Amino acid sequence: MPLVFNDCVLDLDRRELARASQVVATPPQVFDLLVYLVQSRERVVSRDDLMQVIWAGRIVSESTLDSHINAVRKAVGDSGQAQQVIRTVARKGFRFVAEVSDTGSSTGVVEAAVVEPVASIAAVAVAPTLPSRPSIAVLPFVNLSGDPEQDYLSDGVVEDIIAALSRHRWLFVVARNSSFTYKGRPMDVKQVGRELGVRYVLEGSWRTANQRVRITGQLIDAATGAHHWAGRFEGVLDDIFELQDQITSSVVGAIAPEVERAELERARHKPTESLDAYDYYLRGTAKLHQGTRDALEQALPLLHKAIEIDPVFASAYAMAAWCHCWRKINGWMTDRSHEMAEGARLARRAVELDRSDAVALTRSGHALGYLANDIAGGIALIDKALMLNPNLAAAWFLGGFLKIWNGEPEVAIDYFSRAMRLSPVDPEQYRMQAGMAVAHLFLGRLDASSSWAEKAFRELPSFLLAAAILAASHALAGRTTEAQRAMETLRRLDPSLRLSTIGEWLPIQLPEHLVTILDGLRRAGLPE
Repeated sequence: MPLVFNDCVLDLDRRELARASQVVATPPQVFDLLVYLVQSRERVVSRDDLMQVIWAGRIVSESTLDSHINAVRKAVGDSGQAQQVIRTVARKGFRFVAEVSDTGSSTGVVEAAVVEPVASIAAVAVAPTLPSRPSIAVLPFVNLSGDPEQDYLSDGVVEDIIAALSRHRWLFVVARNSSFTYKGRPMDVKQVGRELGVRYVLEGSWRTANQRVRITGQLIDAATGAHHWAGRFEGVLDDIFELQDQITSSVVGAIAPEVERAELERARHKPTESLDAYDYYLRGTAKLHQGTRDALEQALPLLHKAIEIDPVFASAYAMAAWCHCWRKINGWMTDRSHEMAEGARLARRAVELDRSDAVALTRSGHALGYLANDIAGGIALIDKALMLNPNLAAAWFLGGFLKIWNGEPEVAIDYFSRAMRLSPVDPEQYRMQAGMAVAHLFLGRLDASSSWAEKAFRELPSFLLAAAILAASHALAGRTTEAQRAMETLRRLDPSLRLSTIGEWLPIQLPEHLVTILDGLRRAGLPE
């Protein structure tokens, strides 16, 4: 039975919201959130209530909840300033305050009894629906050591993994108290997925012998039973806390990219009309990682589509900003001043929307450092991202680039090494390799520089920075033939590049580092 408030009609049976006689595209969770607020309009609904009912008690951040509230307000023509439909009650929660009428009622008042509930809290807990974002449960590891006294060790590792995964804002992670209800019970992964409302399950085992520990883990699709990843990690029990940190970092660094890849495959097979903001974001990000000019031309519209659907999706703004970075890095900008300003605008908007999203802070920080020449500000944002999620490989390698431009190549090498350890099969590996090449060039390690540049260039033959470092390092090492060959490639990739424009292209802060690359490119044959 449709419910009417202001100029909106909410049809519960058809799960449809119309405003001013126009259907409003509303993601499932946003629709459920609106219905729950309407049903509970006689009271203030706390944040805990919303997390329990809409997210089935899964761990979600405050900013995720706020972004959904903002999406509901936008859908019904309200705003955080006006609050004519949904009012924020300080330190208490939210209340639906618009007057509601039932189109089938002669009195114009809806009796609470006629409204079908979305789902009771108990019902949601039994059979929660899958969230729109990827969701995962980490089950207690099976202790195969034969010593029940060691349960606390394996449990500690699992708790650390849950906490670390929860730092990935794009993941819904089931809380420890829910996943540990399966401890000591025979488990069917598909049943676990249904009961916890998750798409992926991480399970594993723990075995010790002679002060050594071996942990195995498997990432499984709870719907199909398919294995997406399996890994094994070993260590010594001398320092259990250090061992737990190492295992947590390795496991999270391995499975987070696997989940993202699996989600991308899922999005690829969806019909276009079924895509939501996160699907568009995934597709755009995948195109961006390909690194080519054609792929980038496709990436930016996909990311703008994600922003159009979800105007408070901070990571989508940040990744769109980073598209402009990549255009500048490769000399693809057609209106440099406008595009650099637009990239900086998108980056600042991402930071405004969510200062607790490590991905948004990372991409925005690097974009502001590179496009707005705010190296110090960019480093501060990436430092914050690493505090929020120390297992985010992109934060380490993009932070490494800012450290290079800031005159800290040794620190940058540590950053790139950390990123490679965290994500050894990362789709952005060639960017990490190029960063290593630049850092070694500035340190005078010419053989290492050319070796890393060769690796990056083999991965992406259109990578302008890799070609430039390859030419400079060969020339400074006296390898004239190789330097000239690399310079021919560089001139073909960007015929407009000149020695006089290198300072505009790369935000190098130390004069001696700028002199090094200019000297190498001059010897290789780049015109003034």
